[in-house]
Amino acid sequence: MAISLVILSLLIVIGLYFSNNPLHHTRKFMVRRFVNWFPLGMTYAFLYMGRYNLNVVKNALGAAISKEEFGIIFAAGTVTYACSFFLNGPLVDKIGGKKGILIAAVGASIFNGLMGLVTYLYLMGQWKTNLTLTFSILYSLNMFFQSYGAVSIIKVKAYWFHVRERGMFGAIFGTLISFGVYFAFDWGQAIVDAVKLNLAAPTPMQSFLRTVFAVEGSKTDAVWLVFFIPAVILMGWALLDLFVIKDTPDEAGFDEFDPADASSDEPDVEFTMRELLAKIFTNPILLTVALVEFTSGVLRNGIMQWYPIFAKEIPSAGHPFLTEHWGLVMMVTGIIGGFTAGMISDKLFHSRRGPPAVILNSIMLVCMTGMAFFLTSSPTAVAVFVAFHALSVIGVHSIMSGTAAADFGGRKATATASGITDACVYLGTGVQSMSLGYLTTANWHFWPVFLIPFTILGLAVSARLWKKLPEATRRYLLTVEQISITIRTEERL
Repeated sequence: MAISLVILSLLIVIGLYFSNNPLHHTRKFMVRRFVNWFPLGMTYAFLYMGRYNLNVVKNALGAAISKEEFGIIFAAGTVTYACSFFLNGPLVDKIGGKKGILIAAVGASIFNGLMGLVTYLYLMGQWKTNLTLTFSILYSLNMFFQSYGAVSIIKVKAYWFHVRERGMFGAIFGTLISFGVYFAFDWGQAIVDAVKLNLAAPTPMQSFLRTVFAVEGSKTDAVWLVFFIPAVILMGWALLDLFVIKDTPDEAGFDEFDPADASSDEPDVEFTMRELLAKIFTNPILLTVALVEFTSGVLRNGIMQWYPIFAKEIPSAGHPFLTEHWGLVMMVTGIIGGFTAGMISDKLFHSRRGPPAVILNSIMLVCMTGMAFFLTSSPTAVAVFVAFHALSVIGVHSIMSGTAAADFGGRKATATASGITDACVYLGTGVQSMSLGYLTTANWHFWPVFLIPFTILGLAVSARLWKKLPEATRRYLLTVEQISITIRTEERL
């Protein structure tokens, strides 16, 4: 059933993409743009599988990695990820998104392979070096290359999508994240289940995996395949990306068009890396977006990372459906959240990105408060709050990093702008990872209580963006409105 729902969701997303054409692009352009973003987006989704598979491995290895040690490893990776944007954001603005996504996929593939090798040697009793230190180093290097992914996909988007279409692309971006979370948690857990040493009555797919990877001859559960399989998949997508992705429409044989973002008001010159960074850090709107994203980093991973661990430690408080289909739930709610934010922005608020962030942060505040009251008394109530929280936080992230950063940074500085805002997401992730690793060891009730202040901060800061639009977008909307008024006047005459 799960895979059918994934395919259906993907078909719906593709259908919504082709049905949303406010600028009346030609059919040929729409098809070529799909051919461009689909493999790029799926590469990004599988980067997520090679990022959050660490969570699956932590549960599979049990006491070998404690919650505190897991928090340290994850925090080391996320802080590395955040700091990397100061280098790769301006770099991707220079080299283009195609090269950036290739760097991301190949690098993450290599270091997932190395983490798989360490896991294999550890389970075979041949790895004597401190496992926490080893994983902290390898996971950090994995995350360094992972950080090229988001800025690359948004860099390519900036040239192919007009501002009036970017709410929809923000929804697609949120969908890709959601698919990635599903691949990481549900496919990752399916791999763990398939490669157990004494598996009774394996399914045909499980038998196929066990045969291909010679699991039957192993001395222990082949947990290392949770790293190896994403590594192989990423290499496959990188090969496809090499041949089909084009950075701009003119490279694919189309005329360039003005997407009406912040770069529309800038001279036709190339910025230096120093100028790109200065452009972002002197822009109060982008700094506000970055602060909203810091809170979303705390809130997104504060739930996504810790609910499976919570449900495993306190089975009576975990909802059976969520614990069994965590990735699927995150996928469905994330898709709904991404499209909700994008459609609210483009359809109701004329491409303003602040209003959906305010609305969704308000929902998260209700959810976190409810979790604090019902954490151990009502698994169903907590499951509902978690689902709506996941829906809301992916919506905020997709409309901020995936859309607002590109709008206000402009296509020339899109990678730098989205990189800095995404860096703040992972600084927030690092803060919650280190904090909750220790707080939840003391008492799980500290979990939602720790997250509530960040929800309030995100709500307050996003409210400052309510009326903000790039000047080029504002002029475009005024022009469209004037044309509409003229047409209506002529029709009346």
